[in-house]
Amino acid sequence: MSASAELLTLTPDGVSVYEVGLRDGLQNEPLVVPTEGKLRLAQALVDAGLKRIEATSFVSPKWVPQLADAGELAASLTGFAEDITFSALVPNERGLERASQAGLREVAVFMSASETHNRANINKTVESTLGLFEELVPQALALGLRVRAYVSTVWGCPYEGEIPIARSVEIATKLFALGCYQVSLGDTIGVGTPRQTLNIVQAMLQSLPREAIALHFHDTRGTALANVLMGLECGISTFDSSVGGLGGCPYAPGASGNLATEDLVYMLDGMGVSTGVALEPLVAAGTLAAQLLGRKLPGKVHQAGPFRLRPFAQTSR
Repeated sequence: MSASAELLTLTPDGVSVYEVGLRDGLQNEPLVVPTEGKLRLAQALVDAGLKRIEATSFVSPKWVPQLADAGELAASLTGFAEDITFSALVPNERGLERASQAGLREVAVFMSASETHNRANINKTVESTLGLFEELVPQALALGLRVRAYVSTVWGCPYEGEIPIARSVEIATKLFALGCYQVSLGDTIGVGTPRQTLNIVQAMLQSLPREAIALHFHDTRGTALANVLMGLECGISTFDSSVGGLGGCPYAPGASGNLATEDLVYMLDGMGVSTGVALEPLVAAGTLAAQLLGRKLPGKVHQAGPFRLRPFAQTSR
């Protein structure tokens, strides 16, 4: 059997879609969406079947005014069903305290594999950020919260260029050892290609269990879905995406929108890979997001609409 055929046998039957549009999507928009509009969008995403949704970030409103309502929004999300997980980014102990007081059950910490991007994004060195998390993550766990981690610029940095894979592996391994149940690896500026994705994931699998790895792609150069396919073939079953393709890092020049959730679900549906997400209500959620922002969003399925495609018949394994 060829190496590619062996990889294909690892493709999961089901995928968990981690929706980041409410936070990663809206944080880079010039228009501030009111809390009521965010709650309507959250409801639309839940109605589509999404169960893991990153809702906001407890960062200073001075730096991200679009998310200044983090406490109010998070507290308003506690009325959703128990099987819906809303999370928020927490940059420090104060953010963690606010997230816990708002009733969230999951938080996320974030950093970059690039020293320069990490300083631009959170004004800290990589070493000092890890030192902070050595205190913050155990505190969150002691409060009964699950902790997810993000590592940005794994595929490349707008300031430093290519990032050594070993550096990203070292950071991800440390975050997992601290107690983060999952580490989301980010192609923050959308430079990744499938072969590069294969190399990164294979290196990560030497140190992390497969279920502890999530992949977060931006579609800046049109390669996000190709990278998802490679991740699938390596057995990865969690992918971050943003409704309508919203998003982009404000501290990464050229980082256009995230992989659109509609595009991801459309492809997976056609492959017969279950997501638990219904495409037509998801497209409706994207339409609502576009209305709230007053513009068309970049996602391909958002613009073209759904198509009733019969899933490809999978062979037995």
